[in-house]
Amino acid sequence: MNNYIEKNKQRFLDELIEFLKIPSVSADPKFDGEMQKAAEWISQKLTDAGLDNAEICETAGHPVVYAEKIIDESLPTILIYGHYDVQPADPYELWNSPPFEPVIKKTKIHPDGAIFARGACDDKGQIYMHVKAIEMMMAEGGLPCNVKVMFEGEEEVGSENLETFIKENKERLAADIILISDTSIIANDIPSVETGLRGLSYMEVEVVGPNRDLHSGVYGGAVANPANVLAKMIASLHDENGKVTVEGFYDKVIELTAEERDALEAAPFDEEEYKNDLDVNAVTGETGYTTRERAAIRPTLDVNGIWSGYIGEGSKTVLPSKANAKISMRLVPDQDWKEISELFEKHFKAIAPDTVKVKVSRHHGGQPYVTPTDSIGYMAAFKAMEEAFGKTPVPTRGGGSIPIVALFEEVLGLKSILFGFGLDSDALHSPNEHYGLFNFYKGIEAIPLFFKNFAELSK
Repeated sequence: MNNYIEKNKQRFLDELIEFLKIPSVSADPKFDGEMQKAAEWISQKLTDAGLDNAEICETAGHPVVYAEKIIDESLPTILIYGHYDVQPADPYELWNSPPFEPVIKKTKIHPDGAIFARGACDDKGQIYMHVKAIEMMMAEGGLPCNVKVMFEGEEEVGSENLETFIKENKERLAADIILISDTSIIANDIPSVETGLRGLSYMEVEVVGPNRDLHSGVYGGAVANPANVLAKMIASLHDENGKVTVEGFYDKVIELTAEERDALEAAPFDEEEYKNDLDVNAVTGETGYTTRERAAIRPTLDVNGIWSGYIGEGSKTVLPSKANAKISMRLVPDQDWKEISELFEKHFKAIAPDTVKVKVSRHHGGQPYVTPTDSIGYMAAFKAMEEAFGKTPVPTRGGGSIPIVALFEEVLGLKSILFGFGLDSDALHSPNEHYGLFNFYKGIEAIPLFFKNFAELSK
């Protein structure tokens, strides 16, 4: 099959570039037409790859793209999940090249080249690996398993309408395992398979003071400044040891055993290289945990955006009437995102002084997830990585979230296998997002191996 990749690698790349040119930003209504265009584009490519019944399924939001190939009802069925929507590209001025005009550049980490564009790694490049792997299997002897594909358009805004879709299509989506490529490996020479993800609670807060912006000379010192108040409230959300101060936040956190922590720490990690990559002088976080543990197995609270007052060129001496922030909390087993959201809202309102009014809004969230490493699906993925890379992969825990994964298990009764090929350094959600060509082609190589292994282990 590697010959098929070699013969078609430029076409594969050209098609991905075409896909990446579509600004399928789900968060901004001005891109709604582009979202539809992206759904139609990937639907056609699934048909071209040899799948049947490709359909653009309308939802109350952006559509779900579905296709399948049932070759034998007695064979196991793999359901592939991914998303064609992307994060907003703002701030555009921080991109070295336009975010929706893909370019190939060589980097220190990607000497074979990487494709720079919004969505290159998260998740267009990774879902397109599956499309091309299916095409390759169909062309080179056929599929060893039945396959169903479901690509959604709202993952980056919380998959609000996917729950309704999967509940209404439960029989249609029946499968034996879910395969997801929306995660990462440790390095291109250190393959890994993630065993879990953190959950997410995403909130927005607003602190309101006077009924209008005020002259800071006339009113400063006499009227509460919402920006100052918000800054103090946010600062109080962590104690001197880096622990979140929201009451009840840690009550249901499952602490890993010493053996489990040692197993995670066994994976190669260079903290100096980590700091150099981020251009920071030191790392920080919860006392008593390593950098990797803080970013994977511990819950967190972070400000994702904050705004207030005058931020234009020059100066304007105002005391702002309100201040806002977006705050996300990454969660671990057994924290419940809805419960944590309620605890946060209660806490944030309780710490507000009488001089301001506070509003707390919930955006979206999802539960944490752990994959059993003794399952057929995980073993098939582990073996496929080993065969593709020629090295034994390392089990890891992911720090990110795919909120819908826990729902898949709840509604469909299916475990998910996290079979990603990106790197943490690929600038996901940031300016200059990119995806290595090595990783793109390696994924196309490894996915058929998963199919083969899963079919054999399922006998």
